[in-house]
Amino acid sequence: MRRVRVPAVRFAVALWLATILGSACGTNGSPAAAVSEIEAHVIGDSLRAIVRNAYDLSKGDVARRMLSVYPADGRVVSATGGRVTTTRDSLAQAVNAFWDGVGQFMVRPRWTWGEIQVDVLGRDAAVMTASYTVPHWTAEGAPHVIGGVWTAVWQRREGRWEITHEHLSDLPRAVAAAIESSMPVGQKPATADSAPQH
Repeated sequence: MRRVRVPAVRFAVALWLATILGSACGTNGSPAAAVSEIEAHVIGDSLRAIVRNAYDLSKGDVARRMLSVYPADGRVVSATGGRVTTTRDSLAQAVNAFWDGVGQFMVRPRWTWGEIQVDVLGRDAAVMTASYTVPHWTAEGAPHVIGGVWTAVWQRREGRWEITHEHLSDLPRAVAAAIESSMPVGQKPATADSAPQH
């Protein structure tokens, strides 16, 4: 799969959003009011809190919470694994397939965020780029890591922040293997009484 450099993707998304915001002017033709540094800080912190809660594997109903960051229906553009989908239903199918086929079988998974960059483009629009890893063990006790980089366009609609466009790139296998080499082997599967570590 051809890899797209994250800065290039981020710039393209920001340019696209800036065009939309530029057209969202008042009838007098004046641009939207500038966002203050304090407002931008608050918006950035809000988006970081939303994704950290949505991907907290120590809580239940994981697939539903992962989907909670998107609109309830309609158009959502998602590019991942060399494939692009454009509907919320397609995205939901992919998230549920991941959780039902892979996620729920991870032993003691821990969603770990790297730096979460947020560029606020207006009071109702922002671009987030974040790296993440999910170290865990297989049912056989082997260390395993998945992860990548996620760039997402957020829009605030009726007071609610939602992701309308996203691009995910997978963690290179060599990087995942290096993390796995530092993890102990032979971890036992979690029991019914044990919750995932976070």
